[in-house]
Amino acid sequence: MRIALLTMEPDNYSNRRFIEAAESRDHVIEQVRTARCYMNINTLASTVHYDGTVLPYFDAVIPRIGSSITAYGTAVVRQFEMTGAYCLNSATAINNSRDKLLGHQLMAMSSLPMPVTAFASSPDDTDDLIAMVGGPPLVVKLLCSSQGKGVVLAENKKSAQSVIDAFRNAEANFLVQQFIADAAGQDIRCIVLDGKVIATMRRQAPSDDFRANLHKGGSAHEVKITSEERKLVVKAARVMGLKFAGVDLLRSSKGPLLLEVNSSPGLEGIEKTTRIDIAGHVMDFIETQTFQSRARIRRPTVAAA
Repeated sequence: MRIALLTMEPDNYSNRRFIEAAESRDHVIEQVRTARCYMNINTLASTVHYDGTVLPYFDAVIPRIGSSITAYGTAVVRQFEMTGAYCLNSATAINNSRDKLLGHQLMAMSSLPMPVTAFASSPDDTDDLIAMVGGPPLVVKLLCSSQGKGVVLAENKKSAQSVIDAFRNAEANFLVQQFIADAAGQDIRCIVLDGKVIATMRRQAPSDDFRANLHKGGSAHEVKITSEERKLVVKAARVMGLKFAGVDLLRSSKGPLLLEVNSSPGLEGIEKTTRIDIAGHVMDFIETQTFQSRARIRRPTVAAA
């Protein structure tokens, strides 16, 4: 099997693990830098070009596109889909999860519990926006935020107004969200693959921060989730259309609340914490999908009697 690993960071832990998992199964896997791809779009043979040549056919694509080039990256994924390659996550599903506003709207339409979330454009709506989420403390989150970057806790009304005004002046799109104090600086990261939870960890924020992201100094611990939590994260991934996802949830006095759904979750923290071979599970799933696709294509048509 020939696999393309679509990425902007060839040397990070997650990519190395996917390469190890593929090569241990005797597959050919090539790292393809997303931004260096360009496309020939036509009705006869749509192709992906790279460094002056047409890329060969890939049986499967693992999209690990950076959040800073989501629009271009998903266009490249869509082009690979047009060539007939199996993409671990589709371009549509990646867009659903990367657009945090759309993602929250999709979850709300599916009646999935989450912190109260508000969005507005006019500066005249700031006070109503703050009131809508129950007042301070509250969280202001850039729509393009990742790894805890662009996420700010406003502890009082004055600081909330200042942060919102600053984001507006920068012409940045953002959400205002209810702060869940009883989560106590913890969240749970769940890895979902093909409608099943295959790994979970609890992340704890450092004492001087509210963000539990490991990139921000948080710590990771093994955790077991309840059947209610399991059903919730599986449904969240399905609503986004993701086959492979990292789903974050909070435990609150009102029950579990969904925080975010990630289309290309990092593997380092959760593999080292749980000692689960997530990259291997992903590769096994890709094998199954591509082999089933080949079988459907090659299956002979039986003439009617």
